[in-house]
Amino acid sequence: MRQSIQLHLAASVALALLPALHPEEGGVGRYAPGSIASFVDGTPTLPTVVTRFNGLYYGGSYDLALPIAGLGPANVDAESYLAGLTLAWRPPIAFPTNFSYAASITLPYVWVEVSGDVTINGGTTRRITSQTDALGDLVLAPVMLNYGVTRDFHLDLRGLIYAPTGDYEVGRLANTGKNFWTFSPILGFLYFGQKNGFEASVFTGFDFNTENEDTDYLSGTQFHLDGTLAQHLPLLGGLAGVGVSGFWYDQISGDSGSGATFGDFLARTTGVGPVLSYARKVAGKDLVIEAKWLHEVDTTRRLEGDYVWLKVVFKF
Repeated sequence: MRQSIQLHLAASVALALLPALHPEEGGVGRYAPGSIASFVDGTPTLPTVVTRFNGLYYGGSYDLALPIAGLGPANVDAESYLAGLTLAWRPPIAFPTNFSYAASITLPYVWVEVSGDVTINGGTTRRITSQTDALGDLVLAPVMLNYGVTRDFHLDLRGLIYAPTGDYEVGRLANTGKNFWTFSPILGFLYFGQKNGFEASVFTGFDFNTENEDTDYLSGTQFHLDGTLAQHLPLLGGLAGVGVSGFWYDQISGDSGSGATFGDFLARTTGVGPVLSYARKVAGKDLVIEAKWLHEVDTTRRLEGDYVWLKVVFKF
């Protein structure tokens, strides 16, 4: 059963974006912490089609000013909800021993509300609240590779492409798209003990962005690291997991362009929280549910708050 969960049910999240509470120039990276962090997020190793529901809530605030959609609001409060559908396909092709290839696509729908103090003509400051809901930016994973070093230890390499398909408007605090492309290579190290049920997963990656042509803003490169430690035990005919997940996000190059009036605006954040999972057979098919809460504990130049994830993976 443990082998089935680790190797047969793994599905790419591909959904690695924060709902667009604010553009990247707001000091927040493309990558949503916790989206690729555990065995649930690995590349499929056997021929399969996987469907996945990704649910994400984020709520945060920032006391100082942020560059958002051509504005510079202060005392920002934001909430967003994201519902995303991922389809992953591991083709029935014979690959070299211990290697596997898959691809995926994720389409998100985003609800977002942002409030901030905005200075308008004449120097008057007003509290503005912006709400919207629409499709978000499409996420493509055309290359997902898995290499089984041993039965318990796997390497996972993938490339994500974020397409600016979401709704975006300059001067509006709440947007569901970011209005630029992002290219993100990610490398994962996954250990899942077939006998002891212990999991140790680490995923690290970089986000390279193109310029937002509507604001002449080029966001710098981001580095992110996610990890999970969990123990999985038999329960009610399946496997239940309990553990802890954490992340580290660091912008390693400054923002630029004529629209970057705040300067390089380097951002940083870390967070940690509990994670629960349950996996079992349903009607002869594999099902995994994972829930986690990540609380940001140290941030610089970005919102600080909480991520709440729900992932439901089903393999046909």
